[in-house]
Amino acid sequence: SLPAPAAKAESIEDLESLIDELSTNDQFAGAVLIAKDDDVMFKKAVGLASRRFDVPNKLDTKFNIGSMNKMFTAVAVLQLVEQGKLSLDDPLSDFVGSDWLATKFAKQIQIQHLLCHTSGLGDYFSDEFWKTSRREFRNLDDFKRLVVTEKLAFEPGTRQEYSNSGMLLLGVVIEKVSGQDYCDYVEQHVYKPAGMLNSGSFEMDKPVPNLAIGYYHEEGEEAEWTNNLFMHTLRGGPAGGGFSTVEDLFHFSRALVGYKLLNKKHTKMLVTPKPNSPDYGFGFELENTPIGRVVGHSGGFPGIHAKLEIVDSGFTTVVLSNTDRAGMPVLRMLHAIVASKE
Repeated sequence: SLPAPAAKAESIEDLESLIDELSTNDQFAGAVLIAKDDDVMFKKAVGLASRRFDVPNKLDTKFNIGSMNKMFTAVAVLQLVEQGKLSLDDPLSDFVGSDWLATKFAKQIQIQHLLCHTSGLGDYFSDEFWKTSRREFRNLDDFKRLVVTEKLAFEPGTRQEYSNSGMLLLGVVIEKVSGQDYCDYVEQHVYKPAGMLNSGSFEMDKPVPNLAIGYYHEEGEEAEWTNNLFMHTLRGGPAGGGFSTVEDLFHFSRALVGYKLLNKKHTKMLVTPKPNSPDYGFGFELENTPIGRVVGHSGGFPGIHAKLEIVDSGFTTVVLSNTDRAGMPVLRMLHAIVASKE
């Protein structure tokens, strides 16, 4: 069990010693960054990117970020809205055929419902996904068969249920409206302008330099690690599964706050609660915490624990780990540091 945070103001030195201690005890492997406005106060990488080849994590190690891709998808959609190529109340049926989703459902769902998980759609990580070779799912079209059988759990807009299928379909909308492959669009219009040089949805059967492998404990096997290579998707996409670095995610937060990706009006839309969606804007998680309002996104999966937090007071914190659920004590300490500096 973890010691409760001390009452005293936590310092960067305390953070460093906590990370070193967790790493020594094999309880955390990954990278951490904390910044105030444009100034990085601390960044560090610990643990192993590959336990097989004994390769250490570095600051430019690319970590799987799980659901954090949803932020990039939302930014891309709102860029197209800002350009007038798309409207938030457009029905999904304008962009996808019945080979993706039954038309009667697609007609009821608006783009804005997909952005804040109020579409009534569910999760393509179904039994069929788990039973099928990952090689079958490389491009967005490959996921059709997982989505096409879905029905609506409720009338779109009336309540919220987290939906990976909904975010995936936004990727399809981006492809249709822009005429570009989803990954190419995001690289050109989100990563590049934000200065994110080490981010992408890489294909896991191709050699990618500086890529961390995720590790987790199978239930009842606390002593040994299992890698997640045969579990997660072959290639990330609109709903998750991409890769980034702590520095790239810091650059993303600064580009967002500096209106380099969207104008002020559309940036604000991302981080404003929506009807029947109090804790989620468009592709961004919203939290009211003791350190103030925090926006960003988390990512979790066996072998993945990722979190970007952009605090109203100007702080940015990034924790990326290639061991699952490992970042909690680090996040608590980061919150304590922000609280003591405000």
